[in-house]
Amino acid sequence: MPTPTGLIPILATPFTATGELDVPSLHSLVEFQLASGVDGVAVFGMASEGFALTTAERATILREVRDITGPNIPIIAGVNGGSTVTALEQAQAAADGGADQVMVLPPCPTKPSPAQVIEFFSEVAAGAGIPVMIQDAAAVTGVTIEVGAVSELAGVDGITSIKVETPPTPLKIAAIREHTDLTILGGLNAQSLIEEYDNGAVGTMPACEFSDLLRPILDDLGTGRRDEARTAFTRLLPLIHLGVRPGMAWAVHKEVLLRRGIIASSAVRLPARPLEPITEKALTEILDDLALPAWSRGTR
Repeated sequence: MPTPTGLIPILATPFTATGELDVPSLHSLVEFQLASGVDGVAVFGMASEGFALTTAERATILREVRDITGPNIPIIAGVNGGSTVTALEQAQAAADGGADQVMVLPPCPTKPSPAQVIEFFSEVAAGAGIPVMIQDAAAVTGVTIEVGAVSELAGVDGITSIKVETPPTPLKIAAIREHTDLTILGGLNAQSLIEEYDNGAVGTMPACEFSDLLRPILDDLGTGRRDEARTAFTRLLPLIHLGVRPGMAWAVHKEVLLRRGIIASSAVRLPARPLEPITEKALTEILDDLALPAWSRGTR
């Protein structure tokens, strides 16, 4: 399958109120994405609480998501191993489970040297069994991946793309586009979506609760309706910004999904925290303004 581009949301991981994996809500969530017209989906990303999932749960999630999407919707699986060995284990499990690509964070919290970053991604690409996307998220990992390192990694077999989440993302995307032919996707919850596309991105990987609103924005951009795209994007920005609030992002994503009828509980797992009153008030006001439609299976 070609390297996925376009709208590829990071799926939240639904849990029951008592903390177990909620497979029926996962099915509903995937069906919402398909109804929204996404170009692919991603699992085990930072917005998925991938850090809080067991190996068995990761296998279940990948299997269930593939069952709903069928073979033609690309699935990207996040890899967050803290070493080459653990990253390879996760990548190979993702390949065996039916993922089309892996999105790989550099190892942390032990910070690799620049040379080790190149060594790490090269070894993972050699052993993953499926294409590798570099996830450049220095604010989370503390690992800076310089443009020169990205350029070197672009020549490694198996590395086909990069998700840029180091702000300001449009500037780094432009620099990477100038020096490599990697497929570039934006992150950081699509905060700079239009600028990223202006400077060489061909996809975005935001959270998953507003895919139905991002789809027409991307379609308008693609057909030259820039003013319409900017107007709709500006209206969505308060929700986008709240969805990256430190410590609250996971709770925000899930609360929106809950209120829209897409999942059954907004429960998160430690160290994620439940929604606190200040953020909940802000979210309620934003959602009242946006008047997002409720969703249920069969909605189109």
